Amino acid sequence: MSTHIGASEGEIAPVVLMPGDPLRARWIAETFLDDARCYTEVRGMLGFTGTWRDRRVSVQGSGMGQPSLAIYATELFTSYDVQTVVRVGSCGALTEKLALRDVVIGSCACSSAHNRRTTSSKSLPSSAPVMPR
Repeated sequence: MSTHIGASEGEIAPVVLMPGDPLRARWIAETFLDDARCYTEVRGMLGFTGTWRDRRVSVQGSGMGQPSLAIYATELFTSYDVQTVVRVGSCGALTEKLALRDVVIGSCACSSAHNRRTTSSKSLPSSAPVMPR
């Protein structure tokens, strides 16, 4: 059990979708997962596990910003043997080619956020591998 998530061993799937908003996590679980079960409500941050197309999947809210996301993602990888985290939700863009509510599928990201420079000396890949359907 970790400090911020508080789930028991085996409650979280190896693949986790991570919206920032805990209510979006609930909506995703109720809308897309079969037999979704809440495994955490610690500090109002909701997490659910269910199945999607016969695959076990979890959805975990992360809160706003990289520092909060870093706490939850670190606990998922170190305490629950999660293999893949997929960030889902809203984002900003610096282009006039996108309109509100356009769907963007990012293959990589960059940041000049201070917490990235202070929490890791490892460099990240420029793009993440694409998961097969």
